[in-house]
Amino acid sequence: MSQEIERKFLVIGEFKSQSSKSFHITQGYITSGAGQNVRIRIKGDKGYITIKGKSSQSGMSRYEWEKEIPLNEAGELMLLCRPGIIDKTRYEVVFKNQTFEVDEFHGENEGLIFAELEIESEDSIIIKPNWLGEEVTGDKRYYNSYISKHPFTKNETE
Repeated sequence: MSQEIERKFLVIGEFKSQSSKSFHITQGYITSGAGQNVRIRIKGDKGYITIKGKSSQSGMSRYEWEKEIPLNEAGELMLLCRPGIIDKTRYEVVFKNQTFEVDEFHGENEGLIFAELEIESEDSIIIKPNWLGEEVTGDKRYYNSYISKHPFTKNETE
């Protein structure tokens, strides 16, 4: 079984100058709920289908299965996704031999920026760059599947 282990942080400072690459990402959810989801993603010129399971109690780990699919098929499957398509730019930032994936959201999630770091185990020690803020690992409000249903800009005004 493929296990994803990651920690997530809000971003509070400038990070783009340290980015080694970036990609435009569009993603939608065919189904999402009860700790499971099926996601379609277009990242640059590649398509993916991903199935994720329920998160562990800490929120750091969960089952993840991902497969690259032809771009045209990903585009067709995006038409089956429920409303709330995510639009973001992902930046890869290497800091102290750790690769942070920083997502800057657009559209209804404009203003939201967070960083994820995949780690070997839940007790892995990480070194935080100064542009990382509060840790939000396990906080469902920062799951992509959640913000697709409850956009960040609408939550700010409620």
